[in-house]
This record gives sequence, C-alpha cells and structure tokens, in this order.
Amino acid sequence: MSAASVQLPNWITYGLMPILNLTLAFVISGLLIWLIGESPINALVLLLRGALGNGEGVGFTLFYATSFIFTGLSVAVAFHAGLFNIGSEGQAYLGGLGCALVALALDQYVPWYVTAPFAVVGSAIFGAAWALIPAWLQAKRGSHIVITTIMFNFIGAALMVYLLVNVLIVPRMMAPETRIFLDGGRLPRLDWLMAMFGLRLGPAPFNVSFLIALVMCFLVWLLIWRSKLGYEMRTLGASPSAAVYAGVRYVRTVVVSMLISGGLAGMMALNPVLGSAARLQVEFVGGAGFVGIAVSLMGRNHPFGILLASLLFGILYQGGNALSFDMPGISHEMVLVIQGLVILFAGALEYMFRPALVRIYQNLARR
Repeated sequence: MSAASVQLPNWITYGLMPILNLTLAFVISGLLIWLIGESPINALVLLLRGALGNGEGVGFTLFYATSFIFTGLSVAVAFHAGLFNIGSEGQAYLGGLGCALVALALDQYVPWYVTAPFAVVGSAIFGAAWALIPAWLQAKRGSHIVITTIMFNFIGAALMVYLLVNVLIVPRMMAPETRIFLDGGRLPRLDWLMAMFGLRLGPAPFNVSFLIALVMCFLVWLLIWRSKLGYEMRTLGASPSAAVYAGVRYVRTVVVSMLISGGLAGMMALNPVLGSAARLQVEFVGGAGFVGIAVSLMGRNHPFGILLASLLFGILYQGGNALSFDMPGISHEMVLVIQGLVILFAGALEYMFRPALVRIYQNLARR
C-alpha cells in the first residue's frame, strides 16, 4: 500500500504536517539570512513585531489576510470538485469591475450599508461570469481547467487596462483609474473592533470586508459538508466515474462549482477596491489570486484551515514589509524569497514528510 493511500489521524494531517513544512521553510530562510550576514533571530523578531507588535501592524496583517481568505476559499471550492482553478487572479479583476460599477452608480445616493450588499452581489456575479467559459469548456469540451483559467487571467488583466484607460478613466486625468468613491461607496474601517482589544488601527485599511470573509468561511463550510451539492462536489472530486455512475450530473456540478469559485474570487475585490483605495485601479489584485492557491493547500481546503493560513500569509506580507525597512541588509527581494519558500514547502511540497510519518505511525500502531 502506498503512503498516499494510508489514512492518517487528523492531528497529523492537519496539524503536525503543516507545522513541519512551515518549520523547515523558516529554517532554510534563516540559513539564507545568516549567509548574508544578518541574524535570523533578530529578523524573526522584527518580522513578528512589524506584523503583530502594534495596532497598525495587526490592521495591515488582517487587511492582507482578508484578500487571501477570499481567494483561498475560491481555490478550495473548485478543488473539492476535482477542479484546479488557478484563475482567481483574473476573476478577482472582473469582480473589482463589478463592485466598482455598483459604487459609482450608488455612492452619491445611498449610505454604504445599502451599497455594500449590491457590491457583494456585483463582484460575485462578475467573478462567476469570468469563470463560466472555462467551466463550460471543461465540462462540455474537455479543455483542461488549468490552461483555460490561467489564460483568462491575462485576458482579464488586459480587459481591465483597456476599460480603465479608455472607458472608466476620469476625464483629463493621466492615471488609469476611476474617480474616488464617495462615502456611500466605501466600506468603513473596523476601528471599533480593534479598540475592543485595546489597539489603535492607525492608517491601516482594515475594513468591513473582513467580516464578509468570515461569513463566507461559514457558508463554504455549510456548502461543502452540510449540503447535497457539496456532497456531489466531493464525490466528483474523489472519483468522477463513480460520481457519474451514482447519478451526479457532471456538467451541472462542474459549472456550478466553478461559478461559486469565481464568485468568491470576485468578492476579494471588495477589500482593496471599496475598503482601501476607494477607487478601481490597475493591478489592485496584487497576486492575491496566486497566493490563494498556497493558502488553500496549506489550509487543507478547509475554511478554518484557510483562515489560519491566510493569517500566516498576512503576517508574512506585513512583517516582511517592516523587516525590509528595519533591517536594511534584508532587501525586499529577500523577503519575497522567504515568502516563496513558505509557499514552496506549504504548497508544492506539502506531502514531503508524509511517507516518513506513515512509517512512524504504522510502527507505533503495531506496537
């Protein structure tokens, strides 16, 4: 029996294995920092202090984590249906267009709490629409979802540039962006939530989209593990032939799964567009769609695990920015290397320790 087919306890699969991967990533990162003549311990202290040492750092950490929650959930929903959606980046671009159009239309007439539900729906619809064509091609024509979704990332980015330069740009302005939204089109910051813990948010753009992300975590959990559709998705992901034999409609399940996945990715735009910049800009996604792949893998495609993994990557992003400022010997590129190592070991090499853990567990079980 191969190591991949051995069922390990949840505390090993969801606890010990991610901790080992993360520890190895930080050990190798520490060696690289030591090789350039800096102290790994001091670097770790500065990273954690920059991310969690004050209210502003915590606010930025949670701001980054919010985007990763949406894209991580997007990847996880598709993954449970046996689909590898790596088009969250492009779907988030189109989601930004959806929520921006809502804000531009309503911000001068209604308060933010009236605009917000329409913006959530608009971002989800536009993100889902961008996932529809790859889903249909996969379900009806057999086109591989990885190829089509990654190609649609480039098409979405090009479409966004065209619209911002030629259609949505403010007249007589050089910057390719929409006008700044009025208060009715902005998601308010969560100063009151930080104040409950005795922290001051400062200039950090931590906003209401974080609460929306938490709601989506709960709804995705209900969908995957407490609904008939979720059961069909998991059955299809485990064995497509068995699912079809059992009566699961392949085309419908694939298309619906990708629509939900694209909608979640599109909702990521609420955070930077309505919550931070208060306008639609080029490159507002900032790679969050690709980080969502690592977040989903590290979180074992479970909403709670995705929440924890998103917080970790939020710490890496905010702490890395503070580290490159407080320790000049570590450049921004070195910080990207550290983040890349975490993604490598937590995502691409997530089962590196599994064969050894299986042998140890089986030996202990025999005794």
